[in-house]
Amino acid sequence: MARTKVVAEPRWSPGGTWLGWLESIDGRSDLVVAPTDGSGPPVVVTAEHELGRVGAYRGGAWCWLDDDHLGVVTAAGAIANLGVEGGPGRLIGHDGQSAAPAAWSGGLLFASERDDALDVVELMWPAPDPERSGVGIPTGRRWSDADFAWDPAVTPDGRWVAWHEWDLAAMSWTSSRIMVADRGAGTSAVVAGGAGIAVGQPRFAPDGRHLAYVSDESGYWNVVVAHANGDAPRPLLAEPHDHAEPSWGPGQRSFAWSPDGDAIALCRNEAGFAQLVVVSLDGEVRQIAKGWHHGIDWGRQGIVAVRSGAKTPPQITVWTPTGDARRVVARGAPAGLELGAREPRPVTWTRDGMTVPGLLYPPDGADDEGAGAPPLLVDVHGGPTGQATVTWDGWLRYFTSRGWAVLRPNPRGSTGYGRSFAQGLQGTWGSADVEDVIAGIRAAGDQGWCDPDRVAIAGGSSGGLTALMVGAQAPDLVRAVVSAYGVTDLFDLAATTHRFESRYLDELVGVLPGDEARFREQSPVTHADRLRAPLLVLQGDADKVVPPRQAELLVDAVRAAGGVVEFHVYDGEGHGWSKIETVQDELERTQAFLEQWVLQP
Repeated sequence: MARTKVVAEPRWSPGGTWLGWLESIDGRSDLVVAPTDGSGPPVVVTAEHELGRVGAYRGGAWCWLDDDHLGVVTAAGAIANLGVEGGPGRLIGHDGQSAAPAAWSGGLLFASERDDALDVVELMWPAPDPERSGVGIPTGRRWSDADFAWDPAVTPDGRWVAWHEWDLAAMSWTSSRIMVADRGAGTSAVVAGGAGIAVGQPRFAPDGRHLAYVSDESGYWNVVVAHANGDAPRPLLAEPHDHAEPSWGPGQRSFAWSPDGDAIALCRNEAGFAQLVVVSLDGEVRQIAKGWHHGIDWGRQGIVAVRSGAKTPPQITVWTPTGDARRVVARGAPAGLELGAREPRPVTWTRDGMTVPGLLYPPDGADDEGAGAPPLLVDVHGGPTGQATVTWDGWLRYFTSRGWAVLRPNPRGSTGYGRSFAQGLQGTWGSADVEDVIAGIRAAGDQGWCDPDRVAIAGGSSGGLTALMVGAQAPDLVRAVVSAYGVTDLFDLAATTHRFESRYLDELVGVLPGDEARFREQSPVTHADRLRAPLLVLQGDADKVVPPRQAELLVDAVRAAGGVVEFHVYDGEGHGWSKIETVQDELERTQAFLEQWVLQP
């Protein structure tokens, strides 16, 4: 049931000869390339390299330089020029600690990250020459002076450059900007976004006439189309559905231009479910396929994306633009894991007059005669600017196959339901979200979704904070709590987390000094004496987002108060698990813990 392999970032080569994608397994990521005509098998081109990533979150590990060469980021933060046949390649740039190549047009534009900045940089080479190498940036240019900038794009003629940027204390999904620069004139301007508006994913049409991006100015992240210089913007499809997810890292591709620049393929979020649609520039909508489609690219050979659903493990899938034919190029999990999987049921409940949505997954055998009410595992998503979505998840499948119903709530602060809902957690993280989840657990018992006497709650990262606070605030509702790399002490987090989220608490909790009372009251460690349900705490010792001290502070406080805690630290793991052995251990350890404290009479 473990997520044995991840497939991501499919891209057609400029001439359409090749399709490339990433495959990650057991902590290592490789770039795989296959001929589009099927004349040969897929080839790993990074066998002599280890790919790197920008920041703590995945995205933007590579791009095409031309039809036979690729720019990839090594684990050391260098950018290498590799041929499609693989081999050692040539170093073409090194700047900062890590990088993310994005676009080539006479120079390579990429996001470059250091401890004190994340910039858009242009590495000027006359051509992607495999015989030429060098360290540093001989004639590099930095395009942004914002606190964060990534996802650069460039028109085919090289004149216009666009990128996504924002400044602290904002996050990319709260207040950010689309910038467009005239390379010849050396000028740049804000063309979209600003205070109270979140934008992202600038992308020029293949013919260079138009610029598209996502913006939530209407209340939802909709795709907007403008002239190449940003003038005359208009929504491509104005609707109460998001066309993007929060930008936790560079490289999100929730939409793609058609080869002729006359239409856009996008993934529409429909309250956690999703579908791929094609929208012409005059607004005509054509439905292609149900399911989540990530990393979308559109070439002459078709629309390629990573498709996933409740019953569909991630697959590199190619669709014809009409949606009448598809083929699967690569799978992210062995065949058979999906057997018995079922779609969730959308559910809602109310608290203080607000409707709170969620997804309820039935256990295997739920329809069998005499099955009875199942135990319930409440799984809280991270972020908290995340969303429970109907995508494949081996963790979830592991527990539903073992008789658990799983409720995945989307408390206020979740994305996917419009900007106002996503911003509804400001100042109240650890309070409003907790009350929303508690109301969901009560609804589950009242509505007969589960056995109310056999309920556990789990969460990772920010979901860990919510789960722990539910355990403290409603000890009568849950018999066990599982926290994976969860936030426990907001004071300590504000002082120790990585730069990307260094001011996130300004919006979620408050500003220090001044709001100490909120930081204290909304921290699980403050309520350690009220956490009477047994705890399972899991932590990676290399986590820079939620450092190990967060787990240690909670464990010490709960034990000092006489509580029951099982604590396990995984060597070499960061904010999330990458090793197969870790994933497998988490599943087995969690199941044993829940059997002991929830399923036993």
